[in-house]
Amino acid sequence: MRLFSCSNCRNVVHFDNTTCVACGMRLAYRPLAFDMVTLSSEPDGSFRSVGVDPVRVQPCVNASYDACNWLVDDDQEAGYCRACRHNVVIPDLTVPDNIVNWRKIELAKHALIYSLLRLGLPLADRTEDPHHGLGFAFLSDDATASEEGSVLTGHAEGLITLNMAEASDAEREKRRVALNEPFRTLSGHFRHEVAHYFWNVLIRDRSQVSSFRTVFGDESADYAAALESYYAEGPPPGWDQGYISTYATSHPWEDFAETFAHYLHIIDALDTADAFGLKTNPKIYGEKQGLVLDETFDSYRARDVRDLVEAWVPLTLAINSINRSMGQPDLYPFVLNEPVMLKLEYIHQLIRSSKGYDPL
Repeated sequence: MRLFSCSNCRNVVHFDNTTCVACGMRLAYRPLAFDMVTLSSEPDGSFRSVGVDPVRVQPCVNASYDACNWLVDDDQEAGYCRACRHNVVIPDLTVPDNIVNWRKIELAKHALIYSLLRLGLPLADRTEDPHHGLGFAFLSDDATASEEGSVLTGHAEGLITLNMAEASDAEREKRRVALNEPFRTLSGHFRHEVAHYFWNVLIRDRSQVSSFRTVFGDESADYAAALESYYAEGPPPGWDQGYISTYATSHPWEDFAETFAHYLHIIDALDTADAFGLKTNPKIYGEKQGLVLDETFDSYRARDVRDLVEAWVPLTLAINSINRSMGQPDLYPFVLNEPVMLKLEYIHQLIRSSKGYDPL
């Protein structure tokens, strides 16, 4: 994630900031320009950007709930920004806990859309494509429902459902322990589920299934039976020699989704590290064995996955060590072996070959 600056006082601001801590002016993110602007209010209640070329701008409707800090595109009349127009169902906002949890969910979702837009990936919403467009439904369990009737986080033809309970750190940790997962976050959920959407868009709908099977295996294997077997028996022995996670072993679709999610983890975390001046230089890593502050590495424009991995591994080694020194679990408790790198390279090239690919 890049760092931004206030267009009024030039103070450094962050992706989720709504006001500048230095000058107190209201801030908003412009998704098409990938920058942050300062807003001034007009007598008629409208807003104008502050800067060299001030123009009238429209904050997203969800800004009124403190759930969005993006601006609406000029060609959008519905009042929703490029991230929020993908929402199909939002929680009941008369419930106070729902508002708090929804804001957490929206922050993770906006970070996802930020990455997808920077990669130039196709993002049709449910208005543009009612049957297959990317949409989000944020649902809560019915208090009277049985465990079998609870909301399941998942994907179905572009519609991503997320259980609101996942926004609770305590509940999410409880589920992580119950499922014996090393890693469970809102960002992880979004990145994993959106991978299923892009499997449809970039592989199924573009007749790329044959090349997919060469890397990940035959996805026509019975999905329900594969998951049942995985939950009953667990991953096969030696799974870590060819997969990024245990869940990736359950079915080729899940292997793709887990690997795709990790690809987004890597490029966004490296982008954030670069923004803060914390950089690894793969060319001199062997000499200095650590972090350097004098090279720029743009993860969104990496030539291939090996460039990403050579930057990523020393960074995670350092941060994992820092976490351990503070008594915290590893930030990135995964191993990128050669088979996983080949899968990451497939995803890297798949994204680069998408019609709109032009990373910013």
